[in-house]
Amino acid sequence: MSSPSPGKKFRDALAAEHPLQITGAINAYAALLAQRAGFRALYLSGAGVANHSHGIADTGDTTLADVLIDAHRIAQRVPLPILVDIDTGWDDPVRAVRELAAAGVAAVHLEDQVPAKLCGHLPGKQLVPTAEMIARVSAAVSGKPDSDFVVMARTDAAANEGVPAAIARAQAYVAAGADMIFAEALRTLEDFRAFTAAVKVPVLANLTEFGQTPYFTVDELRAAGIAMVLYPLSASRAAAAASLEVYSAIRKHGTQRGVVGQMQTRADLYTTLGYTPPK
Repeated sequence: MSSPSPGKKFRDALAAEHPLQITGAINAYAALLAQRAGFRALYLSGAGVANHSHGIADTGDTTLADVLIDAHRIAQRVPLPILVDIDTGWDDPVRAVRELAAAGVAAVHLEDQVPAKLCGHLPGKQLVPTAEMIARVSAAVSGKPDSDFVVMARTDAAANEGVPAAIARAQAYVAAGADMIFAEALRTLEDFRAFTAAVKVPVLANLTEFGQTPYFTVDELRAAGIAMVLYPLSASRAAAAASLEVYSAIRKHGTQRGVVGQMQTRADLYTTLGYTPPK
């Protein structure tokens, strides 16, 4: 009996957990840690690829090839389904979907910003017309390898055009074939309720830190009808802060003695990797 496709795994996770918590993993080791913590689905953030693999801001400068490298490494090591950020589709959503699906990805989301995009929680975002985004969605859908693969449409319109306009865009994207909707930068539970009441496919809430959306709980979002809750860079932000503290301590004191207690042990590393060293 063949194993389920990545897209089927994602849909099964969505059916098993309400709402489905999806956590960001910037590399294969982070994915192993997320799996160990009990998450059912993973996320590869475009900002994560830009920030951590290239050391640049998330302004649309990374390519499909950049994302493919990280996505393939995660998919090859961890069996959990992966949702991948494909920004605006790199002018070829069909190719993006086909190549990421071939790499083992379960789902992608693409957005309605202009190609020189910004973080969804920053001011100054510019959107393409609804018709242009419909064309992106239609192209992405045509690249799906099977019916279970998920094409999710993200709308950033709430900040620029208001929630009713964002809902209208989302409805148009669903009509174009989007399987799910990513409602970016909503500010209240009432906004989420309005979205889920009007959009008849699963809706994702993005709880990125230091953004426009408050840190709602899964219980609050469940009551608002949300199907998925995304934590795109939570662990990597924490790891970066801890790394800077350790670097600074070693540089200042000339030894790591004072910060060894903050580090993962070699034994715990091997536990996560599933590795038994020779005796």
